[in-house]
Amino acid sequence: MSVIVRDDGFHAEDFAGTAVEIASDIKSDELVQLASGADMMRILFPSFSDGRGFTLARRLRDAGYAGRLRAVGPVIADQYAMARRSGFDEVEIPDDLAARQPEEQWKFRADWRDHDYRARMKG
Repeated sequence: MSVIVRDDGFHAEDFAGTAVEIASDIKSDELVQLASGADMMRILFPSFSDGRGFTLARRLRDAGYAGRLRAVGPVIADQYAMARRSGFDEVEIPDDLAARQPEEQWKFRADWRDHDYRARMKG
């Protein structure tokens, strides 16, 4: 099983629609083609130390993808703000990771809009 993480905390799976899974090693030119007609794109993270999924999310959003975008895998709470800033709507984590990093740790990072280094530079 898994847990869906959003800004307001943990959720059960609630998606019903067409989803496409994307491996982190996909070629950029294939990425946008796969997104056509998909209600949700699930970008797979093989490990928390593999950041290619963040780049893929940004490329999808820059190409105009407006559907649901989910990071899937062992993304850790410390990476939640980066996931949201790169374009992800939510993160799907394994149950064992949710047990080690409870909901409070994720919600603590849900203020990702307020703690952007660019916002601090404008001051």
